[in-house]
Amino acid sequence: MLEGAKPLDVGIPAQVFTTRASMPYEVRVCGAAPGLVTGGDGLAYHVAHGLGALDWAETVFIPGYRHPDREEPPAAVVGALHAAHARGARLAAISTGAFALAATGLLDGRRATTHWHYTRALAAKHPRVRVDENVLFVDEGGVLTSAGAASGIDLCLHILRGDLGVAASNHAARRLVAAPYRSGGQAQYVPRSVPEPLGERFAATREWALGRLGEPLTLQALARHAAVSPRTFSRRFAEDTGYTPMQWVMRARIDVARELLERSQLSVEQIAADVGLGTGANLRLRFQRVLGTTPSEYRRTFTRGE
Repeated sequence: MLEGAKPLDVGIPAQVFTTRASMPYEVRVCGAAPGLVTGGDGLAYHVAHGLGALDWAETVFIPGYRHPDREEPPAAVVGALHAAHARGARLAAISTGAFALAATGLLDGRRATTHWHYTRALAAKHPRVRVDENVLFVDEGGVLTSAGAASGIDLCLHILRGDLGVAASNHAARRLVAAPYRSGGQAQYVPRSVPEPLGERFAATREWALGRLGEPLTLQALARHAAVSPRTFSRRFAEDTGYTPMQWVMRARIDVARELLERSQLSVEQIAADVGLGTGANLRLRFQRVLGTTPSEYRRTFTRGE
């Protein structure tokens, strides 16, 4: 963490990946040097590790920090991040941590995001970075960036989903009382022209749909449950989730299928029927389109070594 580190940005990855029996991660918090790091918002941190921790880390989170548009990160930090990436570590920036990551040059020519208040500053300071101000997070493989603090949860769950599967990610989301998944392409900030209580109604409809994935679910049925017109439902649903209603239903069905593949010995045909995709052929087609793999290969990925 850098001087002025933001509390939520520090705490989110620490809590999501916290060292516990159910999680195969070891979490270490480090600074430019061991000792006291002055944080943002009136807090300070005493960190046990310096940049040497990056020599072994497989994933390095860079929390947001104060005045990223005016102050350069220490050269030693930039060098350590670059060296970690060169040996294969994954670098993930939360909020304005993207400025420190951009200082390494590793975001040049790539898409990236940061807190909406700083997107123009990031683009001005690092013009070779393709800044996208309208997303929650961006995954460019070895380098990942997210928007403001809450979207750090989405980024962490996205990483966890890729590492350990949907079941582990959903378990972590329940522990955090967070949405199991939000699209990285969801807008950071959308001016509301509809009263906010409608959001609660839509959340109830999503919960209702999740309990009925094995049944036919149409746009009309979802809108009817939310007691709004299909047109209003489609527009607001996309604002809330980053998906159209039918895209969201499909992703939910695929995620439930992924969890069943990870945790059960049910056949592909049975899983397809249980999640509302009808046939094994349809499930295989959807898996290939969305995940670029087959259900059988996906199951082997999460059962190897057991």
